[in-house]
Amino acid sequence: MEQVFAPWRIEWVERDDTTDDDVDCVFCAFPGREHARQHLVVARTDHAAVMLNNYPYNPGHCMVIPDVHTGDYGDLDADTLLDHARLKQATLDALDAALGPDAFNTGLNLGGGAAGGSIGDHLHTHVVPRWNGDTNFMPVISDTKVIVEALDDTYDRLHDAFLARPDATEAPTGAVFVDFN
Repeated sequence: MEQVFAPWRIEWVERDDTTDDDVDCVFCAFPGREHARQHLVVARTDHAAVMLNNYPYNPGHCMVIPDVHTGDYGDLDADTLLDHARLKQATLDALDAALGPDAFNTGLNLGGGAAGGSIGDHLHTHVVPRWNGDTNFMPVISDTKVIVEALDDTYDRLHDAFLARPDATEAPTGAVFVDFN
C-alpha cells in the first residue's frame, strides 16, 4: 500500500460528528452556519456559495453551489442561474489570483451516481485548478494523487483573493460576501 503523509487530515478524522446528525444536505446546511472556515465555505452571494472540496482533486478544488436544493438544473430560476454563473466567474478570478493555475476544469455532475457525483440531489459546479504536469506518474502508475497544499492554507489564499474584490465584504460567519447588485 502506498502512503502519502497528510497531517492536516487528522482534523477530519477526529471531528465531532454530533453537530451534523441533523444535516440532510451539507450544501444546504453549511453555507448558512457560523464559522464558515470550519465548514470550508469561502464565499457567499444572495443565491449561492463557494465551498472547498473536502477531498480535492487538486489544490483549490472547490464547488459553486446554488442555495436551492435540487438536482435538476431546470429547477433554477433566472436570478439563481445568473447569480450561480457570476459566482463561478468570480471563483475563477479568485483562484487565478490566489493560486495562479495554468488552466481550469469546470463541470456539473447531474443525475446522481451514474454521473459520478456523491451528492446528486443538490447540484453544484466543480471548479478544479490545473497546472501543467499535475497529472504525472503518481496517479498514472501508482494510483496515488498527491495534494501539495493543506486545505487551511488554500482556504486562506482563496478567502483573501475573494476579499480583495471591490464588491466583497467579510460576512459575520467569516465567509466573504460578494454583492453583485
